[in-house]
Amino acid sequence: MSASQDDNYAGVYDNTLGYGKSPALILIDFVEAYFQPENELYANPRAALDEALMLREIAHTKNIPVIITNVVYDANGLTGGVFFKKAKPLRNFLPDAKYNGWPKGLEPGAKDILLSKQYPSAFFGTSLSSTLTAAGIDTVILTGLTTSGCVRATCVDACSYGFRPIVVEQACGDRHEGPHRANLFDMNAKYGDVVSAQNASKYLNEIKT
Repeated sequence: MSASQDDNYAGVYDNTLGYGKSPALILIDFVEAYFQPENELYANPRAALDEALMLREIAHTKNIPVIITNVVYDANGLTGGVFFKKAKPLRNFLPDAKYNGWPKGLEPGAKDILLSKQYPSAFFGTSLSSTLTAAGIDTVILTGLTTSGCVRATCVDACSYGFRPIVVEQACGDRHEGPHRANLFDMNAKYGDVVSAQNASKYLNEIKT
């Protein structure tokens, strides 16, 4: 009889990183297209966004950096390279796309850092790593869309760049529960810690400013 998934990983990939001392909160690609049922990117992520906005409110109160990412391409998608050629739904991030703006409630404010990217990871081809390093950040709290895509890519790169990735389960979303769960499991096993929104809120509230 085959071992269960958890039993198979037990004692091998069950370590915990824990939080560091200086966090930043990242909201990954909460773009309007994911919220529109008629759109091909629809992922029904309102609940995830609500959790992320709650964390953003705490972060603002504590003067913790908040980075909000979106995806922006040139009119022909050339800046998306092979990624744009492979994933057809990325056409929703072209300049004239109908739903490439922000969903209600997320409009970036004066306390937010807006970061535009062209590839899955918020680190690839952007200034994110330098920005975090200059600010003395050792922990990135990850929320956003989608769990199996840009959240996972950002988590892997965060680990690779030496930041502690903390993925907030209820603040991430995907178009299907299967990839969502599988990638949460894999990120927690190999690259960072997957925590509850309650756990992340408690940590942020305890930060001394």
